[in-house]
Amino acid sequence: MLDEEKLIILDRDGVINYDSENYIKNPDEWIPIPGSLSAIARLNEVGYQVVIATNQSGVDRGYYSLDMLEAIHEKMRRELAKAGGRVAGIYFCPHAPQANCPCRKPKPGLLHLIAEDFPQKLKGTALVGDSLRDIQAARAAGCLPVLVKTGNGEKTIANGEGLEDVPIFEDLSDFVNHLTRKSL
Repeated sequence: MLDEEKLIILDRDGVINYDSENYIKNPDEWIPIPGSLSAIARLNEVGYQVVIATNQSGVDRGYYSLDMLEAIHEKMRRELAKAGGRVAGIYFCPHAPQANCPCRKPKPGLLHLIAEDFPQKLKGTALVGDSLRDIQAARAAGCLPVLVKTGNGEKTIANGEGLEDVPIFEDLSDFVNHLTRKSL
């Protein structure tokens, strides 16, 4: 399913933590989806580097600052460490959609930044997301798109477009269970 070099790219909101239509604006609002942190720890245990690629337009919209975003990510790292896991990098686009920047998913700019920092090839690397824009970014960068039903996943499935040949899992833990069964 994946190349020998082990890298997994995850969306954040809706995959690792609960999403909110009102944005995750401070560390108190960042709440992990049950099983997601231990799933990342399991990925680490079997030799995967995990990186996050996330749109965070709340910065550009003025809902929270870059410092607050870093505080949210610091909470995520702490909670992840308690579960025995870690992320090798967090890549984010702070721009609103109308900025039309190359790093905002569904464009592949964030994924190209990841490719600059990690020697693994993006081709065949899984990108786990909960929205069509994650799937589109994965395809544009040559990644293997994976959809989870958490977050916006159910809505994405209901829309039914752009999901041809995309594996769908209940949540991140379900994906990791499937992947590690195949890897071991």
